[in-house]
Amino acid sequence: MNNLAPTRAFAASAGTHPAREAAIACMIVLAVALGIGRFAFTPLLPLMLHGGGLDIRHGGWLASCNYAGYFVGAVTCAALRVEPARMVRVGLAVTVLLTLVMGLTNQFWIWAIVRFVAGVVSAWTFVFASQWGLRRLAELGSHQWAGLIYTGPGVGIVATGLFVSIAGRLGATAGWLGFGLAAAVLSVLVWRVFVAAPAGLPAAVSASGESTTHPASPAAPATTSSARPPHRADAFWLVALYGVPGFGYIITATFLPVIARHALPGSAWPDLFWPMFGLALIVGALGAARLPHHWDNRNLLAACYVLQAAGVASGIVWPTAGGFALGSMLIGLPFTAITLFAMREARRLRGDHAAGLMGYATAAYGVGQIIGPLVAAPIAVHTGSFSPALWLAAGALLLGALGLTWVAHRPHRE
Repeated sequence: MNNLAPTRAFAASAGTHPAREAAIACMIVLAVALGIGRFAFTPLLPLMLHGGGLDIRHGGWLASCNYAGYFVGAVTCAALRVEPARMVRVGLAVTVLLTLVMGLTNQFWIWAIVRFVAGVVSAWTFVFASQWGLRRLAELGSHQWAGLIYTGPGVGIVATGLFVSIAGRLGATAGWLGFGLAAAVLSVLVWRVFVAAPAGLPAAVSASGESTTHPASPAAPATTSSARPPHRADAFWLVALYGVPGFGYIITATFLPVIARHALPGSAWPDLFWPMFGLALIVGALGAARLPHHWDNRNLLAACYVLQAAGVASGIVWPTAGGFALGSMLIGLPFTAITLFAMREARRLRGDHAAGLMGYATAAYGVGQIIGPLVAAPIAVHTGSFSPALWLAAGALLLGALGLTWVAHRPHRE
């Protein structure tokens, strides 16, 4: 009976509402898989650089290894034939192991392999936790709890960022080991929530985490964004332009603490900008889900791109605590909203057959993330500043916004 204690404690904290329990469990999974397994690298990177075992160029390579792994994980999800609850458990266990390994070695080649595998596992866990959670909420007729699930990455980012700001003097090794132990505790907390679905009620999964409901489940409302009928080239432009924010945000998301520490030496503020990014992400995840579904997704995406471009530029033109704080919030606020609006647009274009389009779009976003650190790190090494790379990212976001606006309003000529 003792092994049921964590489950009972979790149930008590979640209340008796089964939809709320499912949403909170998925939120915790995403906090572990993404907030820790994927994004804990960002606040720990300055400590790894300070320790002498890493330089900016190799830090960029480690970041790109992780994003390459996420790309591979995203595009291979559709080929996996694993029950979602089982994959969630595997993802939690592997994330704990990989996080601990980061603190148990200082060999670059091992770090590179670990970060790549962590990227793969975080993509798989994100997709299958999304599938399990969305299906469970559909069964319960409680779609309104879906927004809570996607606050998970923000919760993890806030927690890891605050931990480093408080205990950063202990060093990167202690940070990785501490995050690994925290991931283990959280995994135990939700482990028994993820049970296999009843036989005969499968749900298809896409590379984006979108799930299709089974016949016994109430279907999610279809997206009706834009009165214009789909154009045959719209799918191409969605894929091409969805890759832009992957490149646009990732340079700041990877190197923000490093950039801020260089601009504000001796200040306590740099350690707080990453948690601010996470808090803004949480607000954006909850707020985007409440926007009217009939608004054109491409216009919403364009607005998100402009916000992120302003956030990237803020730290360049105003390299103060206020500028970096504003930039962190402007980049974080639309972070999850961008994914939501892009997936809605894919559903508008392809309906229940949108899985392939979602996969291609996710892959394009992943390519942008891979390229970003590989471009930024060499520029920073040669120029002594991240500013040229950040201006490049801001410019790409603005061009992407213009492209989306053009696609949304151009006349259709078949």
